[in-house]
Amino acid sequence: MKLRFGTPRKLPKASQLEGRVVVLDIAFAASTGGGFEKVTGKFIRQLENRLVGWVDHHDHELHERFASDPRFFLSTKAEHGACPEMITPEVVAQVGEVDTIVCHTDFDGLASAAKWLNGGAEPFEGCDADAHAIDTRLGEPSKNAQRIDRALRARPRDQELLRSVVRLMLGGCQDRALWSQVDQAAGELVPIEKETRRAAQKYKCYSRRFGGGLAYVDISEGFGRLDKTELLLLGQKLEMISMVVDQQTVTLAAPFDSGLNFLTLLGIEGGMPTRVSVQRKRLDEVLDRLEVDFV
Repeated sequence: MKLRFGTPRKLPKASQLEGRVVVLDIAFAASTGGGFEKVTGKFIRQLENRLVGWVDHHDHELHERFASDPRFFLSTKAEHGACPEMITPEVVAQVGEVDTIVCHTDFDGLASAAKWLNGGAEPFEGCDADAHAIDTRLGEPSKNAQRIDRALRARPRDQELLRSVVRLMLGGCQDRALWSQVDQAAGELVPIEKETRRAAQKYKCYSRRFGGGLAYVDISEGFGRLDKTELLLLGQKLEMISMVVDQQTVTLAAPFDSGLNFLTLLGIEGGMPTRVSVQRKRLDEVLDRLEVDFV
């Protein structure tokens, strides 16, 4: 079985995928600006009947379009905090023979691929719980899961590492040679974490006119490589909403169970309601819609 990797905005070319394809833990692209039709929809159309399964747990308003299609197993993050818990022996059996797996590049996606390859059974004890803890940032993942997650955050586009992680998981996390590769990559996260913590010290907190607050930081200049997801989480320790501004984008985040919906607030179609990115030119508009006392 072939293993390929993708993200919501960057999927592999359908013509380069062999045989029957299943997609795991990859959200639909946002509809705004034609993103869904240009990326996700195009991918689905090009695969035609070679697409035999799509399992995902990220909120999207176009899930309803595929509700009657038995190939699609779609939920929200509130229903399933992580994708591996959706992959059961029954789902694997229903989809049937697969030649190519396309999965997301994070711990959740790789664990989903390993579980699929293992017939819907956990490839190592606690896999589902680890994926849930890492993807929701709720609970404490195992030490081994933390080692893997750190490696993936340091080298998110290293396909050799991604394949090694899946092999490691399938081997019950016992292969010392694979662990050596993982730990070497994880070590590269240390300076990234240091830069992220330095950026977090620049957060400024602002009140909102109808209650709550915003933690705001501008990283447009003066910073090297950092972990934006971790930076957003550090901001959420200060206020419910965190905002990171760089040279191109404004990114907003809040806890997935906060009840906030930035998609509705900003008129965006598709994507996670509690984490969105828009062009920097919309910064003033975003602050206005959040009713932030930005002084």
